[in-house]
Amino acid sequence: MEKVRVDKYLWAIRVFKTRSLSADACYKGKVLCKDIAVKSSYSVKKGDRYSIKINKDYSRIIEVVDLVEKRGSAEDMKPFYIDHSPPYVPIKKEPSAFYTPMIREKGSGRPTKKNRRSMDEEGLF
Repeated sequence: MEKVRVDKYLWAIRVFKTRSLSADACYKGKVLCKDIAVKSSYSVKKGDRYSIKINKDYSRIIEVVDLVEKRGSAEDMKPFYIDHSPPYVPIKKEPSAFYTPMIREKGSGRPTKKNRRSMDEEGLF
């Protein structure tokens, strides 16, 4: 195999769930090779390093070892790339200071006008 499109390669090694998501990431400039955004039709070469922005806090860094075009299981795809990504640590969101969630008993239904007034007085709503 001489040429493989970058969108097909990233889909095959299971970076993206679908090939259209892979192509969209390329289109939006989230896939970089040598700090340059690549199109989905860009040909993958052995030894290339790709930086793929997954979300605003996390990027994956993939080095191409061998070319693959067909999608397989995650274990079967491991010999085709080296993952240089730092471990993913999800950011925990703190509750907002402006909103306090209203806690009501399950199955109690919608609050009545009287209930809402009492919640307003307590600062819950």
